[in-house]
Amino acid sequence: MGVSGCGKSEVGQRLAAHLHLPLVEGDEFHPPGNIEKMRQGLALTDDDRAGWLARLRDELAARPTGAVLTCSALKRSYRGILRQADAHLLFVHLQLSQEASLQRVASRPGHFYPPSLVASQFEALEDPSCEPGVITVDATMPLDEVVQQAIQQCVIDYD
Repeated sequence: MGVSGCGKSEVGQRLAAHLHLPLVEGDEFHPPGNIEKMRQGLALTDDDRAGWLARLRDELAARPTGAVLTCSALKRSYRGILRQADAHLLFVHLQLSQEASLQRVASRPGHFYPPSLVASQFEALEDPSCEPGVITVDATMPLDEVVQQAIQQCVIDYD
């Protein structure tokens, strides 16, 4: 979980492969209206995200043996919806600065999410670090280190 540009898709793919779990790529479940809204530079509202989060929750619930989900999950209430699928759901918060996020988003040619929306993600982000089942990893480290830290901390937290 984390803001745009933090590496959710890459880290999620690698975690899913390492853990031999299916990957649920959150962006693939956005309705076309949400994608178009973001493409136009308009931030999604809680109402825009409600159906999307419900679909992601249902996708997790349909995989009782586990899955890796990539999703921003910016607010505690959003994480609560996802936890309805599994009370022991673990979140890996890929943390980085607004400047780093902006730089990464600006370097993704052809992606539907424009750099102009990065600030709105940081405004919406509710720090998950005090919530149970959340580990935080520095997303500015090399990708292999991010994945390794996530794996190590998940094992520790799960035990």
